[in-house]
Amino acid sequence: MAGMATASRGRVTMQEHMAIDVSPGPIRPIRLISNYFPHFYPFAEPTLRTPDPQPAVTPAIPSAPQPQLDLEPEEDSDDSTVLGTLEFTLLLDADNSTLHCTAHRAEGLKPPASGSVDTYVKANLLPGASKASQLQTRTVRGTRGPVWEETLTYHGFTVQDARRKTLRLCVCEDPRLRRRRGAPPLGELRVPLRKLVPNRARSFNVCLERRRLTKRPRSLDTARGMSLYEEELEAEAAGEERGRILLSLCYSSQRGGLLVGVLRCAHLAPMDANGYSDPFVRLAAPTLSPSFPISFLHPNVGKKSKYKTSVRKKTLNPEFNEEFFYAGPREELAQKTLLVSVWDYDLGTADDFIGGVQLSSQASGERQQHWRECLGRSDCRLELWHPLDGAPLQLSN
Repeated sequence: MAGMATASRGRVTMQEHMAIDVSPGPIRPIRLISNYFPHFYPFAEPTLRTPDPQPAVTPAIPSAPQPQLDLEPEEDSDDSTVLGTLEFTLLLDADNSTLHCTAHRAEGLKPPASGSVDTYVKANLLPGASKASQLQTRTVRGTRGPVWEETLTYHGFTVQDARRKTLRLCVCEDPRLRRRRGAPPLGELRVPLRKLVPNRARSFNVCLERRRLTKRPRSLDTARGMSLYEEELEAEAAGEERGRILLSLCYSSQRGGLLVGVLRCAHLAPMDANGYSDPFVRLAAPTLSPSFPISFLHPNVGKKSKYKTSVRKKTLNPEFNEEFFYAGPREELAQKTLLVSVWDYDLGTADDFIGGVQLSSQASGERQQHWRECLGRSDCRLELWHPLDGAPLQLSN
């Protein structure tokens, strides 16, 4: 019997095996699990962990092993992390009314399929017609970390525009190599331009995000520095502006008349089915009806009844750099009105009116100031951007 008892000590009977850990006590969470999710569980109590033999005086959540941590910044989403980042610089040149956007480089781009990717950066100003403000860089081929170092310039962009405009930057694949028609960009971001300080460059390195197709509440948009606007905003104010024109005025004392320079237009309204226009500029106007007691400028005797520039094909940001001359003494010119209108050329049909502007002593704001300062000085060229009005004067032929 004694031998059997000794032998039984080295073996575990079935009853003893089944009795092991039958009642382990209350179920406790896995040790240190709260350390893996600090953003979602900042309230985790130290009592949930296995108590130490000598607890510390001030309880604190211990840090998890470094190789197992994979935390995201609070301002970035999971989608933005996998799409890569874009580095760029913005400069609002208030003196020349221009906005410069320099696309430096992108890192960590993730194309839909594996392999290299050919990419470029496309820029748009919102709200407004997308093609009217669309600019893009050259295409860099065969890399997921492209370097462009290219500057995109918006002419006729004022400080007032920056207060209500947003710049959208998209990293897109080369359209000739897209895997499917209408493919979305690899990623995009949007920068509220109201935060820019005039004449001071500001650099960004921001995570790209996916295009959002549904409208988000304003509270969510304003909560983040790089807020996402929705595609609906493009259509909300597509007809908000007709565009603007850059004019130069100079009274020449040697020639005894007014030199009017039509330099360029920006952000014109699209009039054709392809989303563009074929713009040209007319100066002066036909004879007015008696209901409009205004004297308009006309070219010299023997020339056509009005001046007009050449036509620029398929563009919403044409550059003309053409100059016209109106003879007359300064006192006579001060009583006249300069009518400048922008048109879309249509072959075989009537041209479409895009917008116009009138400069005279009876005008208001910058239009009057531009006219008076020009006639008040001699041999001094004054350049100024003017927004276009959408309603033309009803003139008789």
